[in-house]
Amino acid sequence: MRLSIFFLTVCGLFADGPGRLESKYTASDFDLTANPNAVQWKSVKPVYAYNDRYGKPVPGHRTELRSRWTKDFLYILYVCPYEKLYMKPDPTAAEETNKLWDWDVAEAFIGSDFQNINRYKEFQVSPQGEWVDLDIDRVTPISQAWKWNSGFQVKARIDAKKKIWYGEMKIPMKAIDTREAVAGNEFRCNLYRIQGPFEPQRKHIAWNAVNAESYHTPEAFGRLVLVR
Repeated sequence: MRLSIFFLTVCGLFADGPGRLESKYTASDFDLTANPNAVQWKSVKPVYAYNDRYGKPVPGHRTELRSRWTKDFLYILYVCPYEKLYMKPDPTAAEETNKLWDWDVAEAFIGSDFQNINRYKEFQVSPQGEWVDLDIDRVTPISQAWKWNSGFQVKARIDAKKKIWYGEMKIPMKAIDTREAVAGNEFRCNLYRIQGPFEPQRKHIAWNAVNAESYHTPEAFGRLVLVR
């Protein structure tokens, strides 16, 4: 039993402390496909989010997360099993959708400032390809934060037969960091999903448990690391 627990801990299933996501380098930027079987994603090792905000399992919603980077962009791919989608009835991908978090979304919170952890960026994509980005400073109202524009791109795809939706983000490095993008750079990061209508039916899936009602708990963020 002790050996089994040790093995699971090493594999990250029962890991203590914030998780680590390695973003794999690629020399060339690529178009978004929202397809984990695309050549740019097939060799990338994933991590998984399968617990709620408090670390309790959310059955049927084990979310696969992968990342890549180039000198100009950070890419994040989500593979999202679902029971039933809850989507905005009048979607638009032509402009950002404020309060997109009221519907089904995948989210990335990313910060490069390790001194002021209350400063970070938030990116969201919906199953319908809607998007919103926010410049978060926890003393700034959300009504102002969402007006920031990072220039990031998204792609989404729904496989209704398999009950999985796929979301992909392409985030400009200059939107999240002032440093040159090089292997070894680290970011504070947490990745989330929201699925379903209002509480208590709503599902919350967090890569790193925040042990709070709000995802905006930066002291619980994990690490995203650029690797070769």
